[in-house]
Amino acid sequence: MIAESRCTVCRTYLDVEDLFCSNCGTENLSGVDAEGVGLEQSMTRTTQQASVLSFQCDQCGASMSYDASSKRLRCPFCGSEKMSERTDARTLKPSAIVPFVVQHSQVEQLLRTWLSQGFWKPGDASQSSIVDKVTQVYVPFWVFSATTETAWTADSSAVTSGARGNWRPMSGTRRGEYQGILVGASGTLTPLEIKEIAPFDLSDSVAPESLDLSNIIVEEFRVTRRDARGQAAFYVEQLESTQSEQVVPGNIRNLNVNVRLQSMRSEPVLLPIWIMVYQYRNQPFRVLVNGQTGEVYGVAPFSYAKLTGVVAGMFLLVLAFIVIIAIAAASQ
Repeated sequence: MIAESRCTVCRTYLDVEDLFCSNCGTENLSGVDAEGVGLEQSMTRTTQQASVLSFQCDQCGASMSYDASSKRLRCPFCGSEKMSERTDARTLKPSAIVPFVVQHSQVEQLLRTWLSQGFWKPGDASQSSIVDKVTQVYVPFWVFSATTETAWTADSSAVTSGARGNWRPMSGTRRGEYQGILVGASGTLTPLEIKEIAPFDLSDSVAPESLDLSNIIVEEFRVTRRDARGQAAFYVEQLESTQSEQVVPGNIRNLNVNVRLQSMRSEPVLLPIWIMVYQYRNQPFRVLVNGQTGEVYGVAPFSYAKLTGVVAGMFLLVLAFIVIIAIAAASQ
């Protein structure tokens, strides 16, 4: 856990990257130690580790610690074999890792089951797709927790005695507590991919020392804690807005929330994801499989033949309706 201090004025929790209190703006003097060295720098030195066999993809920019047993280097994210070694590279050490539960032998069947579902996928997608590559990757995430104090105002349609009109103003306060807010620290996975591949059960995490990572690709942290904290705060504010809606009776309008974040903490973790590339009619597609739950997310081929059939059917239905109306009008 990253060391934290409290604001000297309002007592809000601060972490070592906070130059000023996010609540009242007071300068964070605890960010410098007695020797004048920034605590952020000293903490970074203690939480980094040397990266063994570190490479960067020349095509997509992904940085990772590579599988030591690999005879051929290939980026699991874009498939490029143009990899450049990063000498003397250092990477952030995770505080916990969620192990893989889904095995390699299960991944292809999960893909084919996923391809067989959904109306707009081609009927032969499951049988005709050819799997090019299945790669086991530990992907970096920041995991945030926070408590909140929220003040809200809104107009409610609930009418009480003495109220005029159909709307009346309401206000209130509430407290919230959030755990396990995930913010992706990958430099290559999109926010949508990160959102759809979740959730993970973080209670199953283990210490990094308990796993052998020498034969597994580990992507390095590319999103800083500072940037991730802003995303986490945005997610929490959205959740607080949704929760505030539920305490307002009747229909609501003009909802406004003022969220005060407290005790926001974060930890770097690695989560298990299978990255798969498959081809359907010579067109490549990328799919992610949650290595803990087996949830599948990716881009699937689209059946334009089904789309043509639906459009043609709607056209015939409209044409038949017009003919019936015309016949009924002619018979009058």
